[in-house]
Amino acid sequence: MSDSYLQHQLSLLAHVRTVLQAVAEQEIELMPEGNSELFIERFDEMVAELQQSQADLYLGQEIICQIFQRYPQIAHLVPRDLLWFFGGDCLHYMPDAEIELFQQLEDRRFAALEQGESFDWATEVELLFMPVLTAKQ
Repeated sequence: MSDSYLQHQLSLLAHVRTVLQAVAEQEIELMPEGNSELFIERFDEMVAELQQSQADLYLGQEIICQIFQRYPQIAHLVPRDLLWFFGGDCLHYMPDAEIELFQQLEDRRFAALEQGESFDWATEVELLFMPVLTAKQ
């Protein structure tokens, strides 16, 4: 896995952590015994493990799926790239058409890596998911 690809995913995880922290702060005001802080600790542990080794993505799958289950109000703020990155059960939260687009993107990434070319995942995601502009007639 290329460093830039992993760095992109880690930056998206940092964004999700910021959102989780905001939810935790709001939860403390509403319910002082809220357990979001424990969840954030597990999230941080997952990120630390991911930085050491990307061999086992199961914990990430579990945590991302828990975000959708525990915090449905912020599910729309979880970048779709993370669902694809962790795969497994996370893919249940993606429609088939979106999975197909990410598969195309992944195929292009592997082709570029095989040819020794650089591949900017973030730019390619933007291009692939950019709405097609139709010319007015």
